[in-house]
Amino acid sequence: MGIAAAIGVLSPFPFYYWLWTSPQTWVALCGDGRDPCKVMSYVAHFLKLIQFLSLVSVSTISWPPPLYFWPLIAFGQFLNFRVYQLLGEAGTYYGVRFGKNIPWVTEFPFGYIKDPQYVGSILSLFACLSWVPFPYIFLWTLGYVFMIHVESKEDPATRAKPLS
Repeated sequence: MGIAAAIGVLSPFPFYYWLWTSPQTWVALCGDGRDPCKVMSYVAHFLKLIQFLSLVSVSTISWPPPLYFWPLIAFGQFLNFRVYQLLGEAGTYYGVRFGKNIPWVTEFPFGYIKDPQYVGSILSLFACLSWVPFPYIFLWTLGYVFMIHVESKEDPATRAKPLS
């Protein structure tokens, strides 16, 4: 396993962990008048690009993909799209941790699939198994499982207070 690619695959998870466990620090760092969710989304997209480039660097692309690719990528991306559609940017990018009031959602996939965005992402990763060596898919999946565990222990008392 290439160290650089492995670091790239894992790059977002320390950032997500820090934001989840120290939301007030992030809100203060973003400053007055800047939406911490919006800033987080910019950083997260940059880190996602690093992850993607890391996978591409170790991939062997062939076409057409195996038949299992299509249902996994389709359902995985459907879950990701649906979560973002229901929660919006603030709900997806830790708004509740940054002191925003995010309404509770019970529409599908919430209430049917635990952690649907992570499940969708993991399904999408496994869709790429014919192109990407398993250790990298497994490492990325471990990052998601770690964050599922971290985010399952949300303490409302540790939420950030919005800057005024």
